[in-house]
Amino acid sequence: MSNDDKLMRDAAERAISYRKSLQGRQVVPTPEAIAAVAGFDEPLSEDGKADSETLAMLDEIGSPASVAMAGPRFFGFVIGGSMPVTVAANWLATAWDQNSVMSQVTPAVATLENVSRRWLCELFSLPEDCAASFVTGATIANFTALAAARHKVLADVGWDVESEGLIGAPEVTVIIGEEAHPTLTKSLGLLGLGRDRALRVPVDGQGRMIADALPAIDGPTIVCTQVGNINTGAFDPVGDICNAVRPAGAWVHVDGAFGLWAAAVPSMLHRVEGMGAADSWATDAHKWLNVPYDSGVAITRDAAALKAAMAITADYLITDTEHRNPSDYTPELSRRARGVDVWAALRSLGRRGVEDLIERCCSHARRFADGLGAAGYEVLNDVVLNQVLVSFGDDETTLRVIEEIQRDGTCWCGATVWQGRRAMRISVSNWSTTVADVDISLEAMLACAERGKQA
Repeated sequence: MSNDDKLMRDAAERAISYRKSLQGRQVVPTPEAIAAVAGFDEPLSEDGKADSETLAMLDEIGSPASVAMAGPRFFGFVIGGSMPVTVAANWLATAWDQNSVMSQVTPAVATLENVSRRWLCELFSLPEDCAASFVTGATIANFTALAAARHKVLADVGWDVESEGLIGAPEVTVIIGEEAHPTLTKSLGLLGLGRDRALRVPVDGQGRMIADALPAIDGPTIVCTQVGNINTGAFDPVGDICNAVRPAGAWVHVDGAFGLWAAAVPSMLHRVEGMGAADSWATDAHKWLNVPYDSGVAITRDAAALKAAMAITADYLITDTEHRNPSDYTPELSRRARGVDVWAALRSLGRRGVEDLIERCCSHARRFADGLGAAGYEVLNDVVLNQVLVSFGDDETTLRVIEEIQRDGTCWCGATVWQGRRAMRISVSNWSTTVADVDISLEAMLACAERGKQA
């Protein structure tokens, strides 16, 4: 066996061992493990180190210092834990080392990406001919979709923004909800549309945009809606919003980083009623589809608008008019083959597997809410998806309890502020979380809450 083969096998064995440890280990690393990462900070050697020694150091220092985000009891953010098939597909695709640029150069990954696009459109009940971009995450998915929106609303009034830029362009009105996620406003800033100039529409007690409060539409306009509020999981009334603004020619975008996956579940379709009337949608695959980081998807109804905003030409690039060139639809030219992970997850799960995954996580969220509520703690949101907000008393007490839970290490939850109140947020989106994990975590939460109240 060559040294290269030994190194690859060693890496696989170490990775498998790490994955096996996730179920039983503390979610947070020990203080000793965190302190040990200082060992990485060494002088750059003149002649390099042995590959096997480098890998061993990475595992022996890095693995113990990692947070078990891929495990079943990490509830701090809306992030999934990569399924075994997606990790394995990711390993193989990484070994392929394909730069997903042009169909003729990378036919396998270009085809897998296009199949993934079609399957996602089927799952979300969107038109089969929608265009899609496989990007790093919801931030760039929002950016990509909104770039297409910017192109279209300005092209409609005779302005070529890709050629002429925004200086001297007709003004574009952007409308968002008061509870829009900051990655959306970041995307607006990157596009030159301004983080702070968007018109903000009031929301209700669950964070849903109030459709009746929309301003009058006049001129080039982009309306940004949300399905899956990051705190409550609530859904904007996208259908009503589309009905209100589409007659004036506005582009409606849906930020559905995790909430878009409700569209794949028959029992949840009422949550996303009318969403298919929008013009673009953004989501993450590394959230509820549980693929490895990083993986986001932007989907647009108007493929020509997306291609106009994203396509690149150069003398050395191959123009392919017969097949879909991935680089025509993404901000990056060079990028990894993200569509392979998505394809592997969807092929492995199937439609029913996706439904079960989403429904199971939402059931776990309700179990958390019921358990905490029965113990006398206040659940602040209607648990309509996978998000639970809980208060343990006043803001100071709530923060103390969260700190106790994070120190305890049985599970991990984060703090947030919801409509002026401190709360702990529980996000359930990991494929491997079981009822037993919920019950173990609930027991730890309630014990920590008692300690936090007495501090």
